[in-house]
Amino acid sequence: MYDRIAANKRNSIILFVLFFLFNLFLGMVFGEIFGLGYFGIFIAFFIALILIFVSFYKSDSLVLSISQAKEVQEKEWPHLYNSVDGLSIAAGIPKPKLYMIDDPAINAFATGRDPKHAVIVVTKGAAQRLNRLELEGVIAHEMSHIKNFDIRFMMLVTVMVGTAALLSNIILRSFLWGGAGNSNRKGGGIQIAFIVLGLILAILTPIIAQLIKLAISRKREFLADADGALITRYPKGLADALRKINADVEPLKVASEATENLYISNPFKKNHKSWFKGMFNTHPPIEERIAALDKM
Repeated sequence: MYDRIAANKRNSIILFVLFFLFNLFLGMVFGEIFGLGYFGIFIAFFIALILIFVSFYKSDSLVLSISQAKEVQEKEWPHLYNSVDGLSIAAGIPKPKLYMIDDPAINAFATGRDPKHAVIVVTKGAAQRLNRLELEGVIAHEMSHIKNFDIRFMMLVTVMVGTAALLSNIILRSFLWGGAGNSNRKGGGIQIAFIVLGLILAILTPIIAQLIKLAISRKREFLADADGALITRYPKGLADALRKINADVEPLKVASEATENLYISNPFKKNHKSWFKGMFNTHPPIEERIAALDKM
């Protein structure tokens, strides 16, 4: 588990640098298309810097607001607090804050920039419909995300994907509005090449970046399942919880596409079976996750 924490930190740095350099390259293309030269790189740098700052310090409050989650009082849900207390000790992390979404669907997620500023959110359905062992399995899964810095890792992924998508959208709209052509009407072959390259990147970058994000999200769910089972030392608890989640056909009413990858299971109940459509899944198939837990 300690190796995975180190790997996540290392991968966070590598991914951040690669995406950041790619976004600077998009900025350079943006600058060439609009006749701004290397000032486009500064624009890309400035956008990424703002998004990183906002995400690092405000992402948890934004996520909680979007999800309509409210902080839980211990006197209202003592068994939840007891589970979080015991599992945080077992996981070796500070006790995270506990929030709840008033929704009958069974789901949960973790957010925050590091273990010292982490929050675990569960739905009322999870608190009411899961037994103690199942609920502990779900909470341990989320604590695994916290302990292994998955929450920070996915925050960086989301910021870099968002920056790339924003720059690509600006470039694409410039073609639709005619700005790119007008700004380079007198340009030579190099400018024309940048226009063609910009158009290709504007179309492909958001798709490729999103596919990378989704692939990372699916992998982290498998790993969090395994690490959560190590925390509770009872894989069946999480497996049984996933069975109940799989049988629950009602989507989460406050679900948002901006936060769907955070949950332990897709809150929209979307899960494509085919190989091609499966690339657009936020989570691996629950049946595969249950099978992996059953083998532990």
